[in-house]
Amino acid sequence: MINSSLKQLGEMLQAKKISSVELTQTFLDRIQQYNPSINAYIALDEAKTLAQAKAADARIADGNVAPLTGIPIAQKDIFCAKGWQTTCGSKMLANFIAPYDAHIITQFDAAGAVNLGKTNMDEFAMGSSNETSYFGGVKNPWSFDRVPGGSSGGSAAAVAARLCAAATGTDTGGSIRQPASLCGFTGLKPTYGAVSRYGMIAFASSLDQAGPMAKSAEDCALMMNVMAGFDERDSTSLNREKEDYTRALYNSNPTKPLQGLKVGLPKEYFSEGLDASVGKVIEAAIAEYKKLGAEIVDISLPNTGLSIPVYYVLAPAEASSNLSRYDGVRYGHRAAEYTDLMDMYNKSRAEGFGAEVKRRILIGTYVLSAGYYDAYYLKAQQIRRLIAQDFVEAFKKCDVIMGPAAPSTAFKAGEKVDDPVAMYLQDIYTISTNLAGLPGMSIPAGFAQSDDGVSLPVGLQIIGNYFDEARMLNVAHQYQQVTDWHERMPELVLPKEVK
Repeated sequence: MINSSLKQLGEMLQAKKISSVELTQTFLDRIQQYNPSINAYIALDEAKTLAQAKAADARIADGNVAPLTGIPIAQKDIFCAKGWQTTCGSKMLANFIAPYDAHIITQFDAAGAVNLGKTNMDEFAMGSSNETSYFGGVKNPWSFDRVPGGSSGGSAAAVAARLCAAATGTDTGGSIRQPASLCGFTGLKPTYGAVSRYGMIAFASSLDQAGPMAKSAEDCALMMNVMAGFDERDSTSLNREKEDYTRALYNSNPTKPLQGLKVGLPKEYFSEGLDASVGKVIEAAIAEYKKLGAEIVDISLPNTGLSIPVYYVLAPAEASSNLSRYDGVRYGHRAAEYTDLMDMYNKSRAEGFGAEVKRRILIGTYVLSAGYYDAYYLKAQQIRRLIAQDFVEAFKKCDVIMGPAAPSTAFKAGEKVDDPVAMYLQDIYTISTNLAGLPGMSIPAGFAQSDDGVSLPVGLQIIGNYFDEARMLNVAHQYQQVTDWHERMPELVLPKEVK
């Protein structure tokens, strides 16, 4: 049952083969068994969760059913949920109880889904390994000495270890797709503006976007049907007609379901920096797409190499502004002892933020300061436009773009923590998509051997044009009809002391 798709779980619930309370309790029991070792969850509230499950069962009994009614979903701890501890992985918000619901929490509640708990994450979503969380690092379920990726590492580990039916995440520079690649499941970052950011704690507002993290493309499509849609409370939410993201999944030619699809392969994604074993897995996936009828087209995204420096000017600049509200007066941790107001500000922020967050606030403040704005921030915005234009030109030649989601498989905890640049390069293939505002996803494509002989998941990235999520999900779904990488789950071997 824990490996069933959301559609299968929904059918079991509606046929009353299982109740939502029973399903939810199954996942709560697994969380109790495995979370002490994996650390995927920050906050659990069994009474609240089971009350929602009981309400879902009543709704099913009344015949008022939606596809996700009664299904337990884990929520990244970046989303405010009324009455729940909402920390964003930071000491600054360690005691914050949200007084209202984020838009997507409201949407899942309306669909009758069950909130299973709040998942661990890099502090304020700043990280690619989930090692910057105030609540401790998250373990990769495929190998407990490795990272799950970040910043949505708790949601990633929970999905991979089957500690939830599915989860939510956010993606500012790759925070859904990179952990999806490292943990072996399907994760989608929608077009910027497709999902409301209301109630989502801000990191870099022009880049942040919420999305689904689940076993398969079909699961992600069902979640997108709940998450996406206009919300007047978010000024960047796009007022578009609500669409059915599952509509393309079941209408394909059975022999050549992707006949005529043009897949662009950017040469910049297959050059220096890509681990050879990861490259082989991606090539095998591309070969499978040819069998499905896709035509491969060589393309170029010439400014890809500039995406990291551009991102690490723009994102810290926005973060320095967004995080200025945490001063110990209006929001967040306040130092216990101080001499005057300025001392209180200084001590509260010094104690409340971790090292990576402080680093990015300092960078952001610097690039926005008088005398440097034109040289750094303005120049970065100009290059961002060029990066977006690269994609405009590429989509004149192809329907979707494919390549690796991450340059390597999951690395060992602590391996890159003292080398910020090496850590930032983990997102080399994902960041440009955020800068352009395009949708992107990672799907399981196979496994590669690490240097010490461990078999680890590899993700294939699929990038689409604006609002082309339905086509992307179908492209992923057809691949998942002829492969079983998305159904593989890790054998969880607990350390002896917790057995």
